[in-house]
Amino acid sequence: MSAYDRFAAFYDDLTQDVQYVRRASTLCDLLSSFGVRDGLVLDLACGTGSMTVEMAKRGYEMIGVDASAEMLCAAQQKAAEAGQSILFLCQTMQTLDLFGTVRGVICTLDSLNHLTKEADLRQTVRRVALFLEAGGVFLFDVNTPYKHREILANNTFVSETDDVYCVWQNELLDADTVRITLDFFEREDDVYLRSTEQFCERAYDPQLLRSVLEEYGFSVQGIYDENDLCAPRGDTQRLIFAVTKSEG
Repeated sequence: MSAYDRFAAFYDDLTQDVQYVRRASTLCDLLSSFGVRDGLVLDLACGTGSMTVEMAKRGYEMIGVDASAEMLCAAQQKAAEAGQSILFLCQTMQTLDLFGTVRGVICTLDSLNHLTKEADLRQTVRRVALFLEAGGVFLFDVNTPYKHREILANNTFVSETDDVYCVWQNELLDADTVRITLDFFEREDDVYLRSTEQFCERAYDPQLLRSVLEEYGFSVQGIYDENDLCAPRGDTQRLIFAVTKSEG
C-alpha cells in the first residue's frame, strides 16, 4: 500500500486552494511556448487527477501515473465525471514504464520533493528521459530550501472542512528535509475517528537539479518563481523548471 492511500480520502477537500485551473493554464502556456500544443502528455505523480483532467480539457491526450491505488481510483472517477478518456497507471516515479514516448511530462505540487534519496531522484529523471521524445518538454515544480527551512520548518498547521479536521505537523530533520505528520479526524456520529499519515520531503538545491537534468540529456530552458514566472527571489517558496530533451 502506498504511504498516501489514506490521504486520498481527504486530499481534494484539503487542497481546494490549489487553483488547478490557473496552474493548468500556466503549464499549457509553457508547453506551447516550447512547441508542445497537442499530443501525449504524462502527468507524473498525478494524485487524484485534478491537474490531469484540466490538461485533458485543454486538448492534450493525458496519461496519469501515481503510486497510490486509492489516489488513482479517485482520479478515474473524476475523469469519468468530466467526460475525459485518460489512461491511469499505478507506478512509482522511479519505476515509470510507458508503452511508448510522450511529447511532454508534467510533475506538479512538489511531487519530486517526496524523493528524499538522490538516487531515486536520478532514477526518476532517467526514466522521464527514456520515455520523453527528442525535443520534448518536462515541466515540474519543487519546494525550495527556503520554504523547508523557514515556512515548513518545525511549524504546525491546521485545516478544517465539513468532512475532516487535519493537523499538519512538521519536523525539520536537517537543513533540507522535513518530516510531515498528518493527523486526520473524521466525524462519525458523535465521535471522531483518527488516522495518521507520515512522509518526508527533501528540498534540492537548484544547481544540483540542473546538474542531474543535464546528466540525462536535458537542457534547462528556464527556472521561474511559481507565482509570477519571474526570476526566483531569496524568499521564493516553489520553483517551476522548464526543460527540454536534447534532439541528438
